[in-house]
Amino acid sequence: MNRLYITTPIYYVNDRPHLGHAYTTILADVIRRYYDMLGAETWFLTGVDEHGQKVQDAAKKRGMTPIEHCDDMQRHFRDLWPQLQVSNDDFIRTTEPRHWNVVQKALSCLYDKGDIYEREYEGWYSPSVERFWTENELVNGRCPESGAEVVYLNEKNYWFRMSKYQERLLAWIESHPEFIVPESRKNEVLGFLARPLQDLCISRPKERLSWGIEIPFDSNYVTYVWFDALLNYATGVGLYADNARFDQWWPATVHLLGKDILTTHCVYWNTFLMALELPLPKHFVAHGWWLIDETKMSKSLGNVVSPLSLRDKYGIDVLRYFLMKEMTLGLDANFSEEALVNRNNSDLANDLGNLLSRVTKLLKKEPFSSVVPARGDETAEDVETLDMVRSLPTTVGDKVRAWKINAAVEDVMTVVRRLNKYVNDTRPFSLVKENPQRAGAVLYNVLEGLRFVATSLWPVIPRKAEQILVDIGWDAGVPRLSTLNFGDLESGCPVQVTQSLFPRHDWVAGASDFPKEVVHESPLRPSPSPEKNMSTENEITFDDFAKLKMVVGEIMEAETVPKSDKLLRLVIDIGEEKRQIVSGIAKYYDPEMLVGRRVVVLTNLQARKIFGLESRGMVLAAADSSGELALITPERYMDPGAEVS
Repeated sequence: MNRLYITTPIYYVNDRPHLGHAYTTILADVIRRYYDMLGAETWFLTGVDEHGQKVQDAAKKRGMTPIEHCDDMQRHFRDLWPQLQVSNDDFIRTTEPRHWNVVQKALSCLYDKGDIYEREYEGWYSPSVERFWTENELVNGRCPESGAEVVYLNEKNYWFRMSKYQERLLAWIESHPEFIVPESRKNEVLGFLARPLQDLCISRPKERLSWGIEIPFDSNYVTYVWFDALLNYATGVGLYADNARFDQWWPATVHLLGKDILTTHCVYWNTFLMALELPLPKHFVAHGWWLIDETKMSKSLGNVVSPLSLRDKYGIDVLRYFLMKEMTLGLDANFSEEALVNRNNSDLANDLGNLLSRVTKLLKKEPFSSVVPARGDETAEDVETLDMVRSLPTTVGDKVRAWKINAAVEDVMTVVRRLNKYVNDTRPFSLVKENPQRAGAVLYNVLEGLRFVATSLWPVIPRKAEQILVDIGWDAGVPRLSTLNFGDLESGCPVQVTQSLFPRHDWVAGASDFPKEVVHESPLRPSPSPEKNMSTENEITFDDFAKLKMVVGEIMEAETVPKSDKLLRLVIDIGEEKRQIVSGIAKYYDPEMLVGRRVVVLTNLQARKIFGLESRGMVLAAADSSGELALITPERYMDPGAEVS
């Protein structure tokens, strides 16, 4: 793909942006940056939706006119994106004249061809989502989308012949398997289209709603907000205003959207485009929700998270990394500040930051004098690691093209962990005394590995990635993924040590900056038990504790145990030997994520057979109140065999 036009939904200006808005927009920015690095021309549009009942009501509550309210609220979105390192090309407001012109011309086109007609309608209307529902569509007499109350209306309106395009849209989706991703969302749309598609009311009488774009053929009506809003994607690249520009960028490559607006985008928008005889977008990518205690973020529940408070506390790169790494395409993800801190400490501080610090500090010493050492001949000891490094641009590019950003990030971190293992195996800090030339060659390989890593992570953590490149002696800017060539780092370039590139953070329960008053008790998570008096009946003596032998170990191999969904077979270097340990952590860690990770091992536990495998020791982990496990790891690098006391 040599051209990418990517959009976010345009956000409603009835409140300030929260973490959900930030996630979608950062995701679009990351995808756009990756495509830039893959050599594509790119255009990135975001903006705000400023019409409709909710905006009119919000303005009234504030004692403002609708446009005064919109002028005030839109700046919170416009000003936020640069602070989150988002690099959008355009920011559209639906109150702009360029958009009004497009909406009115599109309405006139559809009216002239007979795809918009007038009729009276008697039925149920939901003010919360601003649309009509049939009696059969209601759930317990309420809006099936929001759960809010509906009102019975009898009024004349204008309708779009959406039903006319049902079979055509159904055939298109079925013949284009990657049109809607992930598969679960495509199936949801197909399920919706399996029922007879109703025509769509695309007007509102001004006596009920005055804040909107006037219908060009009847001044007593304004346009239904979704018809208005969806056209922004075409307005943003010049529909009816700049034919050359529109032909350059349309159809859109990918519309990013939350799963709650799937139908409006994948059904309404596509039938509008078919009626207007415009090409359909290439992809709709629907992501899940960020949840707090299994509940969607919502202002009414008091559980929204401010992206700026997180940025100010942890830095924008840490926030971007967490959001991209934590959510799998199509699935919901639980947010907690504790999880963000843990992700920073384990991935960025321990794995990536520690690797960079170890190598650059070693290069300060003689005989290297803080410059990139000479590249040496590659040996059998280097092959596996350097093959992983060289393949990184391809593996990352493949994942990005499949919209699997979290998997692309994991590919990069797998290489980081492999580089850490490579340093441990080759031991350049010891080798420098007996064979400084070989030690220099090893360090050169690690620096080049870090250059590939930093380049591959630049779309996610742009500032920190650029700093890593400077630290390792690369001053030619961020390369494209397609131009990464192992060996381009020049010997003799200055290397520097940046202190605390990724500072560790201590998590203090109850210290979050975002609201915790969630008006919802999740049935999936029990309430904390009342505090009990501490019992002394299970106390042990210091002599008992001294019998336990715990050391730092490094995981060398990891694989699933056949016929078990809970167990992994690990081979762990504990300094004096390598131990086989069977551990029940398969539900929480993929095997490939564990190789190279440092853990704490209880070594003098009596051996036993598990699923026919001898297990000699125990890997220590902690469990939270929900039963989820996390491995216990040392705060900084420790050699295998280092005693825990």
